Amino acid sequence: MKEPKNGGSDWTAEAKDELSGMAKEGLNHPSTKPVLLGAGIGAVAGALIIGGPILGGLAGAGFALYQRIRK
Repeated sequence: MKEPKNGGSDWTAEAKDELSGMAKEGLNHPSTKPVLLGAGIGAVAGALIIGGPILGGLAGAGFALYQRIRK
């Protein structure tokens, strides 16, 4: 398993930076499209499986953001 960019010391700060960058730059930010894609995939999976599309969308977006931070 790969470590986060900064050696794993504070991944929450990286997540905050990514989220604030996505909020400021919108679709121009490099993390926005993968996170939205993850949310869409999670919503579809959540609609097919018990849990619902909202919960699935949140899980998918969270997973995509985590994958983005890990790189």
